[in-house]
Amino acid sequence: MSKTKNQPRRKTEKGRNSKPLTRIGYGWDSHEFETSIPLKLGGVSLPHSHGLGGHSDGDVLLHALTDALLGAIAAPDIGSLFPSSDPRWKGTDSSVFLREALKRVRAAGYAVSSVDATLILLAPRIGPHAEKIRQRVAELLDLPPDRIGLKAKTPEGLKTDNAAIAHAVVLIERRSTAA
Repeated sequence: MSKTKNQPRRKTEKGRNSKPLTRIGYGWDSHEFETSIPLKLGGVSLPHSHGLGGHSDGDVLLHALTDALLGAIAAPDIGSLFPSSDPRWKGTDSSVFLREALKRVRAAGYAVSSVDATLILLAPRIGPHAEKIRQRVAELLDLPPDRIGLKAKTPEGLKTDNAAIAHAVVLIERRSTAA
């Protein structure tokens, strides 16, 4: 395919910045509900009879966000960085994973611009907790809450009533290097 006059050339010669201005990342996670475990979603403890099983605290939303951030910079995924085979991560608050992913995004020269996430679960109802979850995610990512999109859906017909699923998309932007 030949270039036309209107197509910009990507500058990759030595000494020129070849990083794209924006990148996106996508992540998803799922865990089954279990008894005798507290429920955490988006870094917020929610009242519910069951929590999400997993090696860490099972926070599917923070896990999906972590993978989205890592994917945006083409870094290894959450399971590679924090393997469930490593006892250090047993019961760990998932904000630890998110903070590490954010640190890597910043070290790569990017900043998080916005997030859009969807939770899929039968119960509990997320509506009464959505604003608190948005606020917590915004705090963890050092963003204004109006840059955090959060939706919740029920798993109608998917036969996943005993699980919670999270999908997340992030947009990151290259930080200015001007002095």
